[in-house]
Amino acid sequence: MSVDVAPLSTRPAPARGPLEGATPDARPTLAVWKFASCDGCQLTLLNCEAELLALADRVQVAYFPEATRAVVAGPYDVSLVEGSITTAEDAERIQQVRAQSGTLVTIGACATAGGIQALRNLADVGELAAAVYPRPDQLAYLARSTPIASHVTVDVQLYGCPIDRGQLLEVLAAVLAGRAPRLPSGSVCAECKRRGTVCVAVADGLACLGPVTRAGCGALCPAHHRGCYGCFGPQDTPNGRSLATVLGEGGMAAVDVERAFRTFATGAEAFRAATAPPIATGASPTDAAAGHGGRP
Repeated sequence: MSVDVAPLSTRPAPARGPLEGATPDARPTLAVWKFASCDGCQLTLLNCEAELLALADRVQVAYFPEATRAVVAGPYDVSLVEGSITTAEDAERIQQVRAQSGTLVTIGACATAGGIQALRNLADVGELAAAVYPRPDQLAYLARSTPIASHVTVDVQLYGCPIDRGQLLEVLAAVLAGRAPRLPSGSVCAECKRRGTVCVAVADGLACLGPVTRAGCGALCPAHHRGCYGCFGPQDTPNGRSLATVLGEGGMAAVDVERAFRTFATGAEAFRAATAPPIATGASPTDAAAGHGGRP
């Protein structure tokens, strides 16, 4: 994660174009942008409720179509970007967003790792389109779903599907103060230990990606007796290959091990590499993902 922010009060005032009839607003401006995504991370911001009201006193929400039709012209002090790049038009638009943004923050698995839609990266997207749409020739799409950082410089990344509201508020507060945000590090395994959750992999033999997944969710799934699904993507130093081998030696079929790493962060290189080339496994997929309904 790259963080290099100066206090907004010390930055040159951007040449903004205020709404017609509105008076100039000295507050820093916030823009929220959507690309290929489900809007869940934007809803996390809206669900902050009381905190969002307090934030509104410090920041002018200048562009946020999910919440309001009002628009203040850029540039913007802070931009939150949700979603991955899946079309040539979006590849051009993210360049424009970057040019208008002082600090650019990517939010969620789609923006940081390509999202569920990055499953297209593993197949012939043309064949998929032909199987789903009656006129695939009318579609405009790229062969791959890629994270925002593959196209522009990103200042801060927030992971998860969806992101954690506490981390989002911390990043906004940090940018306002001109300091580096204090974000979790390490793995979901460490979060399980901190909250006193018994290891579901050791105690119950459940398939769990906790050892290789980035901390930040508070070990939510293991706390509810489910293995980690890896929605926060790979931690900084994952050993996915080793975990895939352990899962295989424990009786998990290769196809199920592969499926475990190909969900929310399937576009993350560390997760992709974990199951390539094929790993050796012990048993059939019948009980491979116990506790996950057969799908880790």
